[in-house]
Amino acid sequence: MFRSLGLLNYRIWFVGAMVSNIGAWMNRTAQDWLILTELTNEDAAAVGVAMALQFGPALVIGPYAGIIADRFAGRKLLAATQALQGLLALGLGLIVILDVAELWMVYLFALGLGIATALDAPVRQTFVGELVGPTQLPNAVALNSASFNVARLIGPAVAGLLVAMIGAGWVIAINGMTYAATLLALAMLRGDQLHHLKKEKKGRGQLKAGIQYVRRRGDLVVVFTMVFLVGTFGFNFGIFTATMARVEFEKDATAFGLLSSILAIGSVTGALMSARRERPRLRVIALSALGFAFSTAAASLMPTFETFAAALVLVGFTSLTMITSSNAYVQTTTRPAIRGRVTALYLTIFMGGTPLGAPLLGFIANEAGPRWALVVAALSGLAAAAVAGLWMRSTRNLRLGRDGGPWWRVRVRYDGDDYDLETATREIAIVEASARKG
Repeated sequence: MFRSLGLLNYRIWFVGAMVSNIGAWMNRTAQDWLILTELTNEDAAAVGVAMALQFGPALVIGPYAGIIADRFAGRKLLAATQALQGLLALGLGLIVILDVAELWMVYLFALGLGIATALDAPVRQTFVGELVGPTQLPNAVALNSASFNVARLIGPAVAGLLVAMIGAGWVIAINGMTYAATLLALAMLRGDQLHHLKKEKKGRGQLKAGIQYVRRRGDLVVVFTMVFLVGTFGFNFGIFTATMARVEFEKDATAFGLLSSILAIGSVTGALMSARRERPRLRVIALSALGFAFSTAAASLMPTFETFAAALVLVGFTSLTMITSSNAYVQTTTRPAIRGRVTALYLTIFMGGTPLGAPLLGFIANEAGPRWALVVAALSGLAAAAVAGLWMRSTRNLRLGRDGGPWWRVRVRYDGDDYDLETATREIAIVEASARKG
């Protein structure tokens, strides 16, 4: 389960990223609470707008960031993007501490952070391959998700307490300081132990080549469609937890932070379960999307704060199993030379849907109530599972059967579960050869 941690460079990166991720989750919690309770009168749509600005730049910048990731050394690029994010967090924290922050200012900082994150994300994802090499990549991707969600377990709970004690501004400023941990980790890496990927030379049509590669891979189109649906309408947890805590159950910032941490309990479990698998499978992605639909629907029906919190554990487990498996599937079945562009397109689809979904879900939470926003999230998971099921059934013989024995249990069989980079490359070569003949 923890194979990648046996490598020195990955251990150094893991610790630095963990500290920075804790700060990032503290920042998210403090910013959402600041907008919801201090800068507006419990306006969930305003929280959605901030999320849209934070994730929106990925729609425009993301694909080009993938070209940069394929062309330049990841270590230097990460140092620049991490330093920029740290400075932005310190700036936002300062204006909140000085009590001069207005909603439009927070929006501007959210946009700036969104631009920096859009540049950072594909580089950070592909840099994992440089740290561990191809054989350990699925395990390292899963452990990265576990680290991110252990941070989600710790960060919101700490932020909830600190917001109540010292205010949101100081919490945001603390996040700015935690980026020093990532910068220190990058400086400490052993250059002779990095698995340097072949970098693309500057040339025309590189973005087009990445798009064409995805178009020729029906399995990637399916995965991209699924993550768009759940990323746009399902994975807006800041809106769900903030509005359920404040509006539905009339709780304070501490309870809001607690909900985010409880959600992370399931997320960490899902990430660790993914780390145990030798390779990511499309069947797992589809089943976890279906599980997300049912668990989110169940959460929308919970009558008390305590039962809602308990339901979030399963929501976190299914959502992280899906997204970790999707991420690992995209990276491990994509040629290294084009991996940055494909990963960037994946992240653009995943994060770029938030500017559409977050304000809409915020509006639904305002007008119909937070529970109906959760229903929309459940429907997105159901739609994603349906897309995968139909494609698998039509292309690689998806079958449902019943196990023998005294207990009745459905078993899902799918002939495409051994799909890997070699198979993908061979199928694309066949398609290209057919096109040339035609």
